[in-house]
Amino acid sequence: MKPYLQYIIIAIAFITGVYLIANAYQYKFHSTETIVVTGLAETDFSSDQVVWRGSYNRTGTDLRQVYASIKADEQEIRQYLKSKGIPDSSFVFGSVNVEKNFQNTYNTSGQIIDTRFKGYTLTGDVTVDSRNIPLVESVSREVTELLQKGIEFNSGQPNYYYSKLNELKIDLLAKASEDAYLRATTIAKSSDAGLSKLKKATMGVFQITGKNNNEEYSYGGSFNTASRQKTASITLRAEYLVK
Repeated sequence: MKPYLQYIIIAIAFITGVYLIANAYQYKFHSTETIVVTGLAETDFSSDQVVWRGSYNRTGTDLRQVYASIKADEQEIRQYLKSKGIPDSSFVFGSVNVEKNFQNTYNTSGQIIDTRFKGYTLTGDVTVDSRNIPLVESVSREVTELLQKGIEFNSGQPNYYYSKLNELKIDLLAKASEDAYLRATTIAKSSDAGLSKLKKATMGVFQITGKNNNEEYSYGGSFNTASRQKTASITLRAEYLVK
């Protein structure tokens, strides 16, 4: 009987080992099965900050006289902005840029035979940074009134920004995560499987485009500043384990 008992023990040990190995393999196989999805979230928002820039210039042959003229223009522009309701704290004047102008004379072969100094061009600029968007938009359109004072003012297009962009980005990231989980759950149910814990999550591209604009998305993320009304979107790539 003892020889048979020995064989029985060996057989039981063998079967148990095979069972444990099979279970371990099955667990390993299931633990490596994953579902990969991309969550998306977007929202419309309105800018709460505007930055508007403009430039002005004077030309002449006497540098001191031209400089005095452009500094006088600066004072006129300063008073004009204040008269429109824009406080001193909302605008700043940049340094004056000086450029020498020359005129070339060419021969019939197109070669320069003479160069003469024609004078100076001095250019100044002003930047307005404000939360009062309607006011700045109005001034940017009406600033041509300075022409009546003899000031050649070139108005740029206002640029629009949002002061709570970080909070907006975090909120969108949370919503994209929820969207990714919903997509993964749907896939798991349709595959008669269960969804386990999150294995990996990677934030995708964060985009800001003009609302209702046919604006192309950029691989590196676009950042629209031309539109006051904007749309922000973000993607999140998530990988879930299957149980």
